[in-house]
Amino acid sequence: MPDEKSSIDESIAGFRKGIWKSKLLEQADAEGMSQELGERHFATFIDRSSTLIVTFETQQGIRAMSETQQPFGFELVKAQDWSHLCIISDGDTWFRDAKVYGFFDRLIDDGFFEDFDHVVFYGAGPCGYAASAFSVASPGATVVAVQPQATLDPRMTEWDDRFTDMRRVSFTDRYGYAPDMLDAAGQAFVIYDQTQALDAMHATLFKRPNVTRLRMRHMGGELQSRLLDMNLLYRLLTLAGTQKLNAHAFYRLYRARRAYPRYLKSMVGHLDREGRPYLNMLLCRNVLSRMPMRRLRRKLEELESKAKDGAFTPPPPPAE
Repeated sequence: MPDEKSSIDESIAGFRKGIWKSKLLEQADAEGMSQELGERHFATFIDRSSTLIVTFETQQGIRAMSETQQPFGFELVKAQDWSHLCIISDGDTWFRDAKVYGFFDRLIDDGFFEDFDHVVFYGAGPCGYAASAFSVASPGATVVAVQPQATLDPRMTEWDDRFTDMRRVSFTDRYGYAPDMLDAAGQAFVIYDQTQALDAMHATLFKRPNVTRLRMRHMGGELQSRLLDMNLLYRLLTLAGTQKLNAHAFYRLYRARRAYPRYLKSMVGHLDREGRPYLNMLLCRNVLSRMPMRRLRRKLEELESKAKDGAFTPPPPPAE
């Protein structure tokens, strides 16, 4: 009986996915075009202005992260009136599929990207890999890649044990090694948390004269979600689309982390693990002077109690 119920649930989920995809393709066809790219990929294109954003997304990510269950780039289409090309996968495929390669080959042959004044490629994780790899199709484009992998070729990244099921997939044929594919980009920005060891190792492989690596220390392994939570991702891509994104602009926006509870909790935890109660007390005082946070209030009280017991010398009390 449990197997029968599971089968029914899967059928319902598949039916809903089919309806969702049909509506998405219909919407794209009304303003541009759509195209199936084999069993696990398809593309949608909305034709608006002379700025084009190319996003790589997964069906699961779209349906989980968007209230409207529409691709991430649709929001920029609405807000900025940009054109949008979206390549969508069913699951994490890293877009390693001959049908996807052929699609970009045809776009190159047709001079598709030449019709736009500026092109931005965007993706996160496996989609960040794809944004970097396929950006070679549009020389001079701007690339924004969040936590991208450089390759999953085990001869080069055998130290990355997160995606062992992909080791039989070729990352050495066409559109293969993402850092090399960025050589034609105008600018590329790789965003990562250097405390995430494997992400940082991949980011190191992206070292190129036209690549700027942007660090989001202590933000963890879900940077796209963190950027969305802080309302930064759309702003970053808008800067990229207007050719105003650089390290200074990024870190100015990234000051938003000072009021972002997840980051502040992470910092408190880090200082705890490092055994630095003095700095932790300063941090808690600073945050609580600007915003209420019960967790940090409790932490401050705990630190004050330890200081009274002589566990450490506390910082001077804040000036009145």
